[in-house]
Amino acid sequence: AIRGTELESRLNVYREETIAAIVTAPGEGGVSIIRLSGPDAFPIANRLFTGTGAPPSERPAGTFVHGFIQDAGATVDEVLLLIMRAPHSYTREDVVEIHGHGGPTVARHILRMALNAGARPAEPGEFTRRAFLNGRMDLVQAEAVLDLIKSRSERAAFAAAEQLQGSLSSCISIIYDKSMLVSADLEATLDFVEDDLPD
Repeated sequence: AIRGTELESRLNVYREETIAAIVTAPGEGGVSIIRLSGPDAFPIANRLFTGTGAPPSERPAGTFVHGFIQDAGATVDEVLLLIMRAPHSYTREDVVEIHGHGGPTVARHILRMALNAGARPAEPGEFTRRAFLNGRMDLVQAEAVLDLIKSRSERAAFAAAEQLQGSLSSCISIIYDKSMLVSADLEATLDFVEDDLPD
C-alpha cells in the first residue's frame, strides 16, 4: 500500500510532467490529432508552431490557430492548433491539440518533436486518469469513457454517454447516503439502550 505522503509526492511529480500522444485512431485519415497536457504544453507548442500573430501561449482559451509545424526550418505539416486553458479542459490542465493531416508518418514526426521538446509519452488512458485525479470526473464516469469508445451499438453508446454525464454516479450517491443513514441507525442501536433512542 502507498502511504499518504508517498502518494502526494507521486501526484506532485505527475503534475509537473507534460504528456503527449496521438489521440486519433491509427491508420490513414483526413485528420490526426496530437494532444499535449500539462504545465509545459504552451511552451512546447511555442517551439513547434509557426504562424502569424501571437504565439500559442498568448492566445485566449478556445482559440483555433492556423499555421505550420516546422522542424529545423522545414515544414512538417500545415495544422490547426486548439488552445485550452486550465481548468477548462478535459484534464483540467493546460492543453494544446495539434490538428494535422491524417497519416501515421506525419503524426509520429510531430509527436517525436513534442517529446524532444520536453514532453513524455502519455501512458494508455492517462488523459482520462488525469481528468479523474484532477476532479473533473469520478471513477464511474472515467470507466464510462472506455465504455463509450468500445460501444458496439447505439444503445450501448447512449448508456455510456448517460453514465459519463453522471446519471449512474448520482444514483450511487443517493444509495450511499441512504446506506450511511441506515448504518448510523444500526450503530446507535448497538451503542445505546433502546429506551434512550427516539422512534
